[in-house]
Amino acid sequence: TSTRLLLPLLLLALGACATVPGTGRRQLNLMSLDQEMSLGREAYAEAMGSSPVVRSGPDYEMVQRVGERVAKAARQLYPNPAKRFDWEINLIDEPRTVNAWALPGGKSAVYTGLLRITGDEDSLAVVVGHEVAHAIASHGAERMSHQMGFTGGMMVAGLILETKVEDPEKAAMYMAALGAGGTVGVMLPFSRLHESEADELGLYIAAAAGYDPRTSIGLWERMASAGGDGPPEFLSTHPSEETRIQRLRKAMPKAMRYYNKAQRRMGAAP
Repeated sequence: TSTRLLLPLLLLALGACATVPGTGRRQLNLMSLDQEMSLGREAYAEAMGSSPVVRSGPDYEMVQRVGERVAKAARQLYPNPAKRFDWEINLIDEPRTVNAWALPGGKSAVYTGLLRITGDEDSLAVVVGHEVAHAIASHGAERMSHQMGFTGGMMVAGLILETKVEDPEKAAMYMAALGAGGTVGVMLPFSRLHESEADELGLYIAAAAGYDPRTSIGLWERMASAGGDGPPEFLSTHPSEETRIQRLRKAMPKAMRYYNKAQRRMGAAP
């Protein structure tokens, strides 16, 4: 019985491999782009329906300007899927919320509380580029696919344990250990991988939009100061700020090439 359940899962996983634009990493994605974008539109409508949106003023204009330039750069660097996105960005008036997000399909938002941390337009573009990179790389769909695979694997493990372990309490203990091991050993590292991947791709997108990628270092230093004490990195869905900064420094030469090219195109000195 367990073999008959496991085989379809393996075949489904093999047939659902995709490639992340910009990095070439192979990923498990059980969703089509149309399905992702449909979910993104639904989530966006729900979020906007209950949020106080800023419609005018200097901060609004800055967010719109960043959104337009980032969307243009994303279409240039990663046309598949970015050219299919219906791009839109909003500024949500929540001064205590230090956050931004982008959904599959290009719908995104920035909270006013983030602006006191970013401090300037270049740093804001790095954050928006990061969030857009999650959508470009289909990270949400990949997480859902992993969760489906993880749940299926746990079901198969449970069936195997039922036939191999006579003591129900011992079987439950094994299942708990498998669940914890899978979360710490598989699910959390993938979350950190997604964040690192979005850091890199987002840096390139912001740089290609003509924003100085070097501001990302100071940005994450400010994020570290504002964040307080967090869980150990291996128990977190995000890399530590120190790890992020190290990886951003490694990606910086390529980002600077994008930035210098954008500056020449815009008629400004790098």
